[in-house]
Amino acid sequence: MTWCAGPLPGFTRAGTPRAAPDAVGEALKEAFRSGPAQREAVYVTAKLWNNNHRPQRVKPAFEASLKRLQLDYVDCYLIHTPFAFRPGPDQDPRDGHGEVIYDAGVTLAETWQALEKLMDEGRCRAIGLSNVSLAQLKDIFESARIKPGAVEVESHPYLPEWDLLDFCREHRIAFMAYASLGHGMTPRVIDDPAVIRIAQRVGKTPAQVVLAWGVQRGTAILTSSANPKFIEQNADISTLPEDAMAEIRAQVPTRARLNAVVTTGIPGMIPQ
Repeated sequence: MTWCAGPLPGFTRAGTPRAAPDAVGEALKEAFRSGPAQREAVYVTAKLWNNNHRPQRVKPAFEASLKRLQLDYVDCYLIHTPFAFRPGPDQDPRDGHGEVIYDAGVTLAETWQALEKLMDEGRCRAIGLSNVSLAQLKDIFESARIKPGAVEVESHPYLPEWDLLDFCREHRIAFMAYASLGHGMTPRVIDDPAVIRIAQRVGKTPAQVVLAWGVQRGTAILTSSANPKFIEQNADISTLPEDAMAEIRAQVPTRARLNAVVTTGIPGMIPQ
């Protein structure tokens, strides 16, 4: 079982309300106390938000997340984006023109070194990056004392990120693919003609085909739903035949990035 603590309290990437971190912590505490789940069976990922990139702000931000989650450690701690925002309490600092105020006084490598210290203390089991390019990942990988254990990026048949995936495979870095179903945005991955043809051929839904594609190519797929029917379907995936895998690679020409976070640092995944 995996649970991911997002960076912005109260909102999902889609801008819709989510449970407050304190409520999540209470739910986890109760689940571990009463026995439906054991802590060791739940993989919890938390993230460092952009206004906390300065090394002296990393540990307090991390400890605040642990306190809200009521945990002694997290399994993975990610830098949410390579963008540093002006340090301070404002999570979305803007100037008078509405432009994001970035922090040029810290590098991603310096922030990474602060995460390495958290690993040294045993407070997190792995550290990683999110919303980075292959070049940014390589820069950190080459300079890091503790290598990235995970990378979380948008990835689906319209954004396969093959080069990034190949690097992660080579260096044993977990590739976590969010928006695995395209997050309901246009162009819709599950409406792609090739995906629909394969779904009809193998007797699965288009969503099940896309999720199976993600699993078979070696990624950890991240998706969610509030619909019990869709949750059940998402868990009921089957191995695709090799010709279907090849068809998706060769006959899905659309390329689309749905989340603008990689150019701004601001989550931009709003369903259309």
